[in-house]
Amino acid sequence: MTGSNGQHNADRPSPIDRPNIVVVLCDQLRAFEVGCYDNDVIRTPHIDRLAGEGVRFEHAVSNNPVCMAARSALLTGQYSRSCQGFLGNYARQLEDGTKSMPEYPVNDRPILKDAALPEQLKAVGYETNLIGKWHVHPAPYQIGFDYSLYPRVHHRHTGQTFVENQEDIGVVDGFSIDYEAQAVREYLDTVGDRPFFLHYCISPPHMPLDDAPDEYKRMYSPEEVPIRPNCYLEGELPFDERWFKIYLWDFLFYEQHLPYTESLPDGFGLRQLTAMYYGLTTWVDDQVGRLMAGLEANGLADNTIVVFLSDHGDNLGSHHLFNKGKLIEESIRIPLIFHCPARWSSRVSENQVGSIVDIMPTLLGLAGVIAPASIQGRDLSPVIYGDAESLENTGGAFVETGDGEIGVRTPTHLFGMRLDGSRSEIEDEAAYFFDLIQDPYEQNNLANTSEQLETADRMAERLRHWHYTTPWCRPPD
Repeated sequence: MTGSNGQHNADRPSPIDRPNIVVVLCDQLRAFEVGCYDNDVIRTPHIDRLAGEGVRFEHAVSNNPVCMAARSALLTGQYSRSCQGFLGNYARQLEDGTKSMPEYPVNDRPILKDAALPEQLKAVGYETNLIGKWHVHPAPYQIGFDYSLYPRVHHRHTGQTFVENQEDIGVVDGFSIDYEAQAVREYLDTVGDRPFFLHYCISPPHMPLDDAPDEYKRMYSPEEVPIRPNCYLEGELPFDERWFKIYLWDFLFYEQHLPYTESLPDGFGLRQLTAMYYGLTTWVDDQVGRLMAGLEANGLADNTIVVFLSDHGDNLGSHHLFNKGKLIEESIRIPLIFHCPARWSSRVSENQVGSIVDIMPTLLGLAGVIAPASIQGRDLSPVIYGDAESLENTGGAFVETGDGEIGVRTPTHLFGMRLDGSRSEIEDEAAYFFDLIQDPYEQNNLANTSEQLETADRMAERLRHWHYTTPWCRPPD
């Protein structure tokens, strides 16, 4: 049975039976490199177990495939134009090469103005905790986190300085990912009777790929990893010395603006890069295993919802592009899994496209909390509980990028437009149109052709309406 707003009612928890919630957000992992998404080379047994016991969304996307924009959307349930007012990452450079954001008073937030997920959960009795990467503004305590432990510098896995509750605690030994995993376990070992929300953010497989344990860097041979067909242009794989160096060293090399004098390893190419990306993905999977072991050891597994996803994907050479931020499958497709076998049966959703703005309303719905009117995402709980194959008239998800592209992704198609320089007007109303069933690698753009015109017109109208009715936040300069 569902209510008038499409939310599941019969099994909705009461305030005294609210589930614990853990959101595991890794960085730059596209869906194609997870075992449960039909990759038979990658080894991700713990993520695959979540999928096998939970609800996996076959089609899930980042609403803006770049770190800060996607993470802000997750915590607010709003598109990045509405919650932060800009479409990319923003920070000011400090003298030591790190980046920072201006501080604002707690009650005077010019961005992320509306109540965020931790604030909503805290208001109904949840303990709220952040452990791991924080690439969001404002600071964690300003949007409702009771406790936070996060690395000060983005994109390095050793020599990392951590911030605990707004105070630098110095450089930690070893790999920051291990330090964070241990902090998660210590928290689970001491959790009290209050329901808790844990936002656990794991930095890999985001670069730097070389700043990782040898066992993971060497876990996969370059010859065994599959290369997507759209990485080949005229039979050639991409080679980009600058991007390869960024993938290997990132902050340790690129963010400090050091001269490009370091040499790539002999014979290094896309296959070697992909093999390292696979290894760091298995590194992430092992941390998921440590999390689940901690929940089980403390008797928390049955009453804890675990959500696993990534903030965006990685182009990894497809169409000879690297990094992310594009309106293509490699940038936008992410894994999305909801796990809590005690509350719902396992299934795969193939007819509903999930997206990052849906996380907040869905978790509030699953916890029996009324979602605020500010939310722009959708409560997916009817699909998770099996009451519906998809939400009525919302089978697609909207995407925007810092390059000024907007798109709508359905289970079968992607349609995209280009915006003008102001980002307010549509410059090209038919830039991209792909049939992803017939053309999963997006090698045949149907835009401005006579093919599938009815589908194209319907998607264009939805996208046009979304663009002109979704408001912008206007932060100060």
